[in-house]
Amino acid sequence: MRKVHLWRRLAAAFYDSLLLIALYFVVGWVAVMANNGEAVEGFWLFWLLLLIAWGFFVKFWRYPGQTLGMQVWKFRVVQENGAPITMRQATARYVFAMVSWACFGLGFLWAFIDKNHQTWHDKLSQTHLEFIDHKQRDLP
Repeated sequence: MRKVHLWRRLAAAFYDSLLLIALYFVVGWVAVMANNGEAVEGFWLFWLLLLIAWGFFVKFWRYPGQTLGMQVWKFRVVQENGAPITMRQATARYVFAMVSWACFGLGFLWAFIDKNHQTWHDKLSQTHLEFIDHKQRDLP
């Protein structure tokens, strides 16, 4: 099995971030319009955007096992036994990925020293990424 290297993960994350930014613009616009065109105050919008990101990643990680960025870069997330990940694993993966980013990306950089190229959120959610040969695409 080919390992998914960090550069491929980051490329997929860049693609996914573009999609999330587009969603954030729409949600932000709706929030401002609902507030009579004024800036939105408080932390509720921040928490809403985090919830939207959680929904985005959990939905795609659960089915089809890939975000849109992961589809472009030909890899998917699975359990350690190769099965599709559970809701609990997807949520843990999201939370620990946020922790990795909050630690200045250290959780992602861990992939450079890990023999299986796993990040903190891979290890803590008991998942891994696997490369997909599109000639043998057997999505769950």
